[in-house]
Amino acid sequence: MMLPEACVANILSFTTPADIFSSSAVSSVFQFAGDSDLVWEKFLPPDYSQVVSRSTDHHHPNFSSKKELYRYLCESILIDNGRKMFKIEKLSGKISYILSARDLSITWSDQQHYWSWNPRSDSRFSEGVELIMTDWLEIIGKIQTGVLSPNTNYDAYLIMKVTSRAYGLDLVPAETWIKVGNGEKKTKSTYLSCLDVKKQQMERLFYGQREQRRAMMDKVVGSHRREPEVRDDGWMETGREGGEDMEVVMSLTEVKGYQLKGGIAIDGIEVRPKPPKSEGLLLY
Repeated sequence: MMLPEACVANILSFTTPADIFSSSAVSSVFQFAGDSDLVWEKFLPPDYSQVVSRSTDHHHPNFSSKKELYRYLCESILIDNGRKMFKIEKLSGKISYILSARDLSITWSDQQHYWSWNPRSDSRFSEGVELIMTDWLEIIGKIQTGVLSPNTNYDAYLIMKVTSRAYGLDLVPAETWIKVGNGEKKTKSTYLSCLDVKKQQMERLFYGQREQRRAMMDKVVGSHRREPEVRDDGWMETGREGGEDMEVVMSLTEVKGYQLKGGIAIDGIEVRPKPPKSEGLLLY
């Protein structure tokens, strides 16, 4: 005897979005049950109405079902006057955010001789910021655990690009750290630029003790050199792998070497769920 559609829908609501998409091929009963609002209401974040209302897309459609709304939130939407991007991962239902450069605290970013704010065609936001020159690099982002998925391991990544005029980024490693509430800082070191042989030869004209300094820093950060990785969207990222609503503070700093540097463009900080079976920052 076939179970009633409402009963099947109730059972499916305790699974995952990936299970729903795959089970729809089993039979018409599973397909119709998997389309019900009862099922997709469970996969939507509790504050989904507020998220939609904060969207910059004031002409978003009237959703005919909770499944349609779920698919809309999987497409990445700008919220909070375009300062953040919200997204639900389609198969897991996990929430991710990207904080724009404007939503970060960047030391001296209001000083035109240090940083330059301009629209960027390759940015997901209306503008990005590019470092002209500084010896004190400090970027901080903050987010509340309450807006993220519970019982989920998260990573935080700085989304950046190295421009053609970049300099001083591979001499001294930057420090990345993340802290939840009053907990312990989890810190790592990373370089902001990959090694470039030709560039190294040119910079030796300006930095006479480069090799000694690099050898000294290698002793500090270890023999494995952590560098930015290329993203699918063409940007690069570097960062810290990483119930009660607490503040998460994410930071990248390079303030110890007093090394002049410039030529990186910042798009934001992404806070996204870690892949399964990976250790990271567990948010309850």
